[in-house]
Amino acid sequence: MDPVALDQLINAALAAQRRAYAPYSRFAVGAAAMVADGHIFSGANIENASYPLTICAERVALFCAHMAAAGPVTALAIVTPTPTVASPCGACRQVIFELAPRAQIILLNADGSERRFTTPAELLPYGFGPDQLEAQGR
Repeated sequence: MDPVALDQLINAALAAQRRAYAPYSRFAVGAAAMVADGHIFSGANIENASYPLTICAERVALFCAHMAAAGPVTALAIVTPTPTVASPCGACRQVIFELAPRAQIILLNADGSERRFTTPAELLPYGFGPDQLEAQGR
């Protein structure tokens, strides 16, 4: 990934993190999904007093990109409020595996100084996806 695009993506994830609504966990997460034409879709975690209604930053960003019909996601940056990088939750790994299967994933610590590059397949080895459903004729 070109360094300028990477910086734009990381800055978008850090900016999204500042818009998180996390009054219960105080664990603000930001994410930014880049599509092939360079457009960036941001997301932040949004909590709810009814905890199951909470949505993660990664899913917000990916769902926004999908709804805009912007094309395939090529990169996804995720920033957590931790001193070292943290991995997405299981639900987000599943959504990443399906909506951004070939994206470069960049995991970032709180200030973005630590970066870990990975792939959806590395985050969710032996993932369940459309191929398994197609194998069953669905």
